[in-house]
Amino acid sequence: MGLAIFTTPSELGHYLQSHRSQSLGFVPTMGALHVGHRSLIDRARRENTLAIVSIFVNPLQFGPNEDLDRYPRQLEIDRAMCETAGVDVLFLPTSESMGTKDLLTQVIPPPLMMSGLCGKTRPGHFQGVATIVTKLLNIIKPDRAYFGEKDAQQLAIIRKIVTDLNISVDVVGCPTLRADSGLAHSSRNQYLSSTGKAQAAVIYRSLKQAQALVASGETRASVILAAVMTELATVTEFQLEYLELVDPQTLQSIETIAKKALVAIAGRIENTRLIDNIIIVFDD
Repeated sequence: MGLAIFTTPSELGHYLQSHRSQSLGFVPTMGALHVGHRSLIDRARRENTLAIVSIFVNPLQFGPNEDLDRYPRQLEIDRAMCETAGVDVLFLPTSESMGTKDLLTQVIPPPLMMSGLCGKTRPGHFQGVATIVTKLLNIIKPDRAYFGEKDAQQLAIIRKIVTDLNISVDVVGCPTLRADSGLAHSSRNQYLSSTGKAQAAVIYRSLKQAQALVASGETRASVILAAVMTELATVTEFQLEYLELVDPQTLQSIETIAKKALVAIAGRIENTRLIDNIIIVFDD
């Protein structure tokens, strides 16, 4: 069976009606697929009978001064990757078919989960993510949905929504894939020059500083974040937006690590916004 492509929820829903006896694995994306997406697709194929990928550049999650218009779009390349990866269904909805040009009902996650990290400078972003992801989950009704751990705040919010709204799906977080330098793979890396990519590797080096400190027994957030800041400062071109140490589930700041914490960074290189994070575990 080749790659089946659908552009409207009704067409896709009709197709899936005859496949409900099979397990469905779903990977929602905004396109510009890279090896990180491929790892999600490969896992969806391994763990399910049918692998479904959606590509939708969601206008609801972009602010007025963000990169919606120039966000990378490479549909033919993405379609070829899906075919090569053995994807069964590719869903390519339009803004019209997703209702984003109308007064669409919004899904509003807990405000405390949206107020920190990326939510500080991207008001409305996670509401837009939550609305479209919920809509996609309701259209497809997959058994499992796969998300990258690089987008840790998004992943935590989606897990909360699925639990609170009793959506019957297993949300699977997948490890961040990285270049040899440690730079996390991202669609926005296309904006970076080779020099910018080399400079951006400081983000992961800094996160590794936090990991090493906790492994040595340090649990104070102030000490851990100071070490991360020192490493970040070695690349003056990096413009820090935030550096936080939070609980991975609630996303609230913590002062001392009891067991597990998320260290998250956002900033800019060559005016390209990059995010990354690492989970650190204190094992006393």
